[in-house]
This record gives sequence, structure tokens and C-alpha cells, in this order.
Amino acid sequence: MTEPGPQHQKALDRFLGERPELAAELEKLNPLAARAAGQSMQEYRQERLNEAFEAEAERLGFFAWELTLQLTSETPEDFQAQRLEVHREVAQMAGMEWAEYCALYGLEVEAH
Repeated sequence: MTEPGPQHQKALDRFLGERPELAAELEKLNPLAARAAGQSMQEYRQERLNEAFEAEAERLGFFAWELTLQLTSETPEDFQAQRLEVHREVAQMAGMEWAEYCALYGLEVEAH
């Protein structure tokens, strides 16, 4: 398992800090379950944290990278600008028109 990058780790730390019940749950993980999964306790804990993070992103209608941006942006406006910038790059890489991409992913923005 690879280590999360600095921005994603910052987001994970904030995510966990805002959810004391999840932090408590992660502290009580069964070492036998980790061993059965062929992981160290640290790896097993990190995987459970990542699963919770991804589930929250999905609940919000985000990709995990969008939740990372939201949790690490200085302001909601910074988040929205960064989010749209990444989506534009993805649309360009996919060879899609911006309006078509926005419709596909439910983005409500002005077309340029």
C-alpha cells in the first residue's frame, strides 16, 4: 500500500479529527482481522480510514479527490475553483466538450 500524498494526508487527518466516533472505532480494530487480511495493524487501519473517506465522498456526490480538495482548501471559493480546474483538465484529456462533460457529471457551471 502506498502512502497518501501530503494534501491527501492533510485531508485524512482533518476528516478523522472531525469524526471522533470513527477515530475510536479505528483504535479498536481487531489485530486478528488485520493478520487475516495479510496486513499490519497500521495498514489495516489506513485501509479502513480510506474506505470511510471514500464512502463520505460518495455520500456527498464527490470523487475522493474532490473531498480532499474540499478539506484542504482555504475557502469554499478556492475549493470550487480548484475543483472546476481539475474537471476541465479531465474533460480535455477525455476529448469531451465542456458542456457535455458538465452534463455527464452534474456540474452546474457556466460554459466557456
